[in-house]
Amino acid sequence: MTLDGISEATISTNRISTRILSSGDGEPAIFLHGNVSTATFWEETMLALPDGFRAIAYDQRGFGGADINKKIDATRGMGDLSDDLKALMDKLGYEQAHLVGHSAGGSVLWRFMMDYPEMCKTVTLVDPGSPYGFGGTRGLDGTPNWEDHAGSGGGTVNPDFAKALAARDTSEEQGSPLWTLRSFYFKPPFIPDRERELLESMFDTHVGEQDYPGDMTPSENWPNVAPGKWGLINALSRKYLKDPKHLYDVEEKPPVLWIRGADDQIVSNTSFFDLATLGKLGLVPGYPGESKIPSQQMVGQTRVVLEAYQDAGGSYQELVISDAGHTPYIEKPDEFNTALHTFIGA
Repeated sequence: MTLDGISEATISTNRISTRILSSGDGEPAIFLHGNVSTATFWEETMLALPDGFRAIAYDQRGFGGADINKKIDATRGMGDLSDDLKALMDKLGYEQAHLVGHSAGGSVLWRFMMDYPEMCKTVTLVDPGSPYGFGGTRGLDGTPNWEDHAGSGGGTVNPDFAKALAARDTSEEQGSPLWTLRSFYFKPPFIPDRERELLESMFDTHVGEQDYPGDMTPSENWPNVAPGKWGLINALSRKYLKDPKHLYDVEEKPPVLWIRGADDQIVSNTSFFDLATLGKLGLVPGYPGESKIPSQQMVGQTRVVLEAYQDAGGSYQELVISDAGHTPYIEKPDEFNTALHTFIGA
């Protein structure tokens, strides 16, 4: 159930039909949720916006109330999701909006800034995925570890976790959705007031070989899985993403606010969702060693890209929220909202 003050509806664009949440009135601020979640995660943040803003959050393709028949073509990288956002803004009549993306929602905004920079009034990236994707790269320039991009894509997801999502498993056992929410979405021992609603939101992930976690391709290279062609996890592979160098060439460069939790264990330089990190810990067999397959420098890669973006005429600010994990807008709402409101109101 949505919070008081949040309106819920179904909207159909020329690309997809999906669930949309809204509140307030004025300048549009559009919120994009991350992986294994829905627009529900943004409700408190939406209601906290000051007067003069209209908050909008929607379920992205592959999640929640989005049309289950509409799949993510991973070979387009974030193209499907970027075009979905463009279609939504066109449908609502918005030529520009403040855009806020969390985690994989931030990955969508990397692409949207390249494709439709003139539609971005401001861009806020909250613990975003690296502009070089998730898994399978080394160094600050996102060099692929292997030619076939092994170590990224749908095959890197624990299949038992996907099964637990589909079964709507509410247990607290290690590896369950609830355990993952408590252990990684937030910094323990934090538990959100609406934990049950957030867990139900996770269960609304579309699960399957064309959805989450998607398909995979066997590989001779460690960890013996390479990207498939369907679903968000495959779309996040460096193999398919648009090169971030395109960011530097856009004429209209929106200002960027980068907010991240200091203790994020999902998007970090030693992510516990990166098989290289798990390999170093002895949790994935056959690990060829750190010199061959180091942990992906996710935070470092993001900073290098944003610094180059600034050198090319753009601007960015970085805010690190202490004692917070992957979802600081829920864990530390006062600090997060102060920064966001100042940024979009400037």
